[in-house]
Amino acid sequence: MDWIANELRSNPEIALFVCLALGFAVGKVRIWKISLGGVAGTLVVAILIGMIGEIQLNDQVKTIAFALFIFTLGYISGPTFVASLNRKSLKYGTFTVIEVVSVLVITAIAIVIMGLDVGTAAGLLAGGATESAAVGTATDAIARLNLPQSEIETLQNNVGTAYSISYICGLITIVLLASQIFPQIMRINLREEATKLWRKMGGAEDEETATPAAPSVVGREYEVTAAADQSVGTLQESFNGDVTVEAVYRGRQKQILDDELILVEGDRILVVGRREVLVGGASQIGDEVAVEERMEMDLDVAEVVVTAKGYKATTLGDIRHDFAEERQGVFLQKIQRGDHELPVEPQTVIQHGDTVRLAGSGRDLRRVIPLVGFRLDPSVRIDLVFISIGVVAGFLVGQLVWQIGDIPLTLGTGGGCLLTGLLFGWLRSKRPTFGQYDSGAADVIKTLGLAVFICAVGLSSGPEAVSLVKEFGVGLPIAGVAMTLIPACISLFVAWRVMKLPAPLALGAITGQQCSTPGVTAVQQAAGNATPLMAYTIVYAFSNVVLPLLGPVVVAMAHAITG
Repeated sequence: MDWIANELRSNPEIALFVCLALGFAVGKVRIWKISLGGVAGTLVVAILIGMIGEIQLNDQVKTIAFALFIFTLGYISGPTFVASLNRKSLKYGTFTVIEVVSVLVITAIAIVIMGLDVGTAAGLLAGGATESAAVGTATDAIARLNLPQSEIETLQNNVGTAYSISYICGLITIVLLASQIFPQIMRINLREEATKLWRKMGGAEDEETATPAAPSVVGREYEVTAAADQSVGTLQESFNGDVTVEAVYRGRQKQILDDELILVEGDRILVVGRREVLVGGASQIGDEVAVEERMEMDLDVAEVVVTAKGYKATTLGDIRHDFAEERQGVFLQKIQRGDHELPVEPQTVIQHGDTVRLAGSGRDLRRVIPLVGFRLDPSVRIDLVFISIGVVAGFLVGQLVWQIGDIPLTLGTGGGCLLTGLLFGWLRSKRPTFGQYDSGAADVIKTLGLAVFICAVGLSSGPEAVSLVKEFGVGLPIAGVAMTLIPACISLFVAWRVMKLPAPLALGAITGQQCSTPGVTAVQQAAGNATPLMAYTIVYAFSNVVLPLLGPVVVAMAHAITG
């Protein structure tokens, strides 16, 4: 045992990856459908290993990891955040305001009643609000206080310990509230309400656990009977533009394809379209036959960023109706907003900066893509030049300090990189010819950056953890629950009684104000479909930007209260 402890002290990089491996393993363990997740699991493991004592990661490692995480967070959120600044979406910002005001007031009360120090107060807020990024911004702000270095280190260590305790309490609270308790308070069957909303939105009747057994876009060959004497254009219009004729054979002769071509009984035609539309195709065209080799064709797939000049957020249903002719032959397969995938349904709003996956023939894609935006190059995963410049700018912005009395107020590395991430992400959405940051690459860097930072915090917090728990006892867990419970209850009243939101949207907004992915996942499982995501993604965009900035705010507030 001594050998292991000495090895970890001598080689903290080994301790880092031990914590990551064990932490992400612990994070996968599910207890009553609730799991901590990899980052929180890493913090718990790091605190336990840190109790060995004197295991310290280099401060520069911690700073770089957090800078990469917070910049990436801002970069991904930038287009969505800006797109949400419209009259229809801004009302959802109310939930972020409720969250911010509530957690600051509760933290201030806890400081006065429990006598919390600055670090414990900051950790309590970050954990109760389930906002890991606030740990970094608060830690950075504490480092700038005019205090002895030993006291600063103690306060920074307390951030991690308090966060781990209140995060676990906050996570369990928001999952239970949103998926189980609130639906009972509302006296509704969440699954039934979600199904009604799903149907109203034009959603398909799929089981929640179903996996498509066939591709969404398919090709079918028919022998023309019912469609005889119709033109190709008329046949396509009869399907509302949701199918396209890609080939026509008359005997052995391939016909020159255009909308005016008249179909003759016995023609063999290849029709491409969405699978659910072609299910009843035989009644309008003729008998389906086995696809011949001469009819086989490959569909191209393109990832396209929505950047069309003058485009305003519009529902998918309206786009399909208003651009039926222009979109002919091109089919939407996926909608990605930031790191969330949205349902491909008529009422889904497509915003500027969303990434859509389009399928169709090369000819049709070349025609339609310029009308939508910019096609991503699949061979380019990350533009390191643009990303690196953004991080450098974030460090420089973070060094700016505003002196308010004796309190230095600064964005720090976290706030600076978050703001430049937002700016650079927005610029990328406006000019997508540069700055590509593949969602898969971004997710890896974001997760790894935060996990490494949290691990460093946990290792240094370990020696202080026991004394902090002894000092405040059950007060911290109770405060952590209150930090989640109170703003969630206020938001439920506002969403359900004031805004009259449908139940799935109300619960999605409540989980979104805390950026709680486990929370919205639990709500989706209870609802049986993706309707809660419609509100979650909008509120998430606001909270994901605002909550990390509370780190320096709560430090300044706690420092002022404690004197």
